[in-house]
Amino acid sequence: MTIADDKTDPFHEMGAPPDRVNVASFLGVGATKWPDASAVVCFQPKTPGGWAHTSYAELEAESNRIANGLLARGVRRGMRVCLFVRPGKELLALTYGLFKIGAVPVLADPGMGRERLLAAVERMAPEVFIGIPLAHAVRTLYRGAFRSVSIFVSVGGGALGSFLSRATPWGGTRLESITSGQPDTFDIPPTDAKEVAAILFTSGSTGPPKGVTYTHGMFFAQIRALGELYRFRPGEVDVACFPLFALFDIAFGMTSVFPDMDATKPAQCDPEAIVRAIEENRATTSFGSPAIWRRVLPHCHDAGHKLPTLERLLMAGAPVPPDLIQRAHAVLGMNADVFTPYGATEALPVASIAGREVTPGLLDPMKNGAGTCVGVPAAGVEVRLIAISDEPIQSWSDEMILGLGEMGEVCVRGPVVTTEYAEDPEATALAKIDAGDGTVWHRMGDIGRFDGEGRLWFLGRKSHRLQTERGVRMPVPVENIFNQHPRVARSALVGIGRAGEEDPLLVVEAIEGEFPKGETMTQGFIMQLRDIGRRVPRSADIEHFLFHPGFPVDPRHNAKIDREELKAWAERQVL
Repeated sequence: MTIADDKTDPFHEMGAPPDRVNVASFLGVGATKWPDASAVVCFQPKTPGGWAHTSYAELEAESNRIANGLLARGVRRGMRVCLFVRPGKELLALTYGLFKIGAVPVLADPGMGRERLLAAVERMAPEVFIGIPLAHAVRTLYRGAFRSVSIFVSVGGGALGSFLSRATPWGGTRLESITSGQPDTFDIPPTDAKEVAAILFTSGSTGPPKGVTYTHGMFFAQIRALGELYRFRPGEVDVACFPLFALFDIAFGMTSVFPDMDATKPAQCDPEAIVRAIEENRATTSFGSPAIWRRVLPHCHDAGHKLPTLERLLMAGAPVPPDLIQRAHAVLGMNADVFTPYGATEALPVASIAGREVTPGLLDPMKNGAGTCVGVPAAGVEVRLIAISDEPIQSWSDEMILGLGEMGEVCVRGPVVTTEYAEDPEATALAKIDAGDGTVWHRMGDIGRFDGEGRLWFLGRKSHRLQTERGVRMPVPVENIFNQHPRVARSALVGIGRAGEEDPLLVVEAIEGEFPKGETMTQGFIMQLRDIGRRVPRSADIEHFLFHPGFPVDPRHNAKIDREELKAWAERQVL
């Protein structure tokens, strides 16, 4: 039997979430059932065919040698391990090897910026540093942030990396020498579901990045929820445009394809490289930021590309506009669909909606100021709305829950929801509410409302709300109205002035080549925008407009608008 013939998967065979689980066990199951199937495929132009394949058996053996070698080097259960390696086989083998030991990989996105990255690492106080030679060079320049580290391991770099490890004091022990001669089997010790598995950092789009504590049980719950939502099957092929999602691929018996792209700069990806990865590997699914698909889908349209092997596209990281979903359907097969998971690093998935569900019945309200529909809550996830507040809430009461149709802060509870931020009690107090039964409610920091069908509508981030003389005003419903203009790429409603007295102003990013030049063009564009706004009561009073050449965005997905920076820019223009 081949992997494609197998109608089961490792996850469902494990049954209900156990009290003891180590997510690394999924790799062992895959290696036993489908040893020769490709677990990882990486773009390598010097390899015949351009792609390097690693089977499930090979990946399992490599992760076992890593686990044994790191144990011999002194890495122990519970140690925090700063991991800076490029997406691909090494990322998966190292992460699963650390899971097996019980060590805790700290996964921080280099794209968050040097100062934020160093502050994040220093706060986590890792004892182990595993990285490429360039990462070790940075570490030596900023020793203070890494003073807690006592074990150094160097990965990759080829001949240069080997030379640096021998010739410099900072290269660390080569991973190859640590794993050389180690057994390719490993017995995973019993792991409690509540044990910390990893620390993943938020994107930092609304404040400093925070380290989110993941347990093995939470990873297990996420795998279950994602499997039930999207029905991933063994033998499927995922083009992993968001590398960390590949950690889930293993649990489903899927193949992770890493395309030729810089994962820290998704908005600058080469669309042809993404299309090549999909076509040459006959990918059935792909997960990535909307910023990627804003490049890939127009490229497909212009080049006449279709993507018939894809069964689903998952877009997440920022609100997905309806026009992007429509562009995707134009290149996908008749039975394929686009899904927009709603969630956060702290809780994923919370809700989801399929593109083909966005019929005129939903699309018309979205275009007329109702917000963005993100679908019904995922199975096992409770979602409630409470009054908007910036203050911590110590304990939960059902009396806080708002009624149907009321606008409020989104709170979620369930097995996919994290309970704390690592080394950040203040942030934990602001975001978590004790439910009184051993569970917590997580405050998403988003504002939404429910409709009569139980669907959640996203209205914007709490920190992005406008506090005007007429009350609270949310940006997303207004932006959806103006984004219908054919020359508008995206817009952002910001408040000018003091809280409680803010005046709404719309900042517009025009599509490429349509930025207005000169007073006449600018005023003509503004008149068209005003005409659109006056058709809908929610936007009829918007009178002030500015044009920005290119919105600042978050470092991870390159899709969330950095509204704080944009607001400051707008204030400099008008005050």
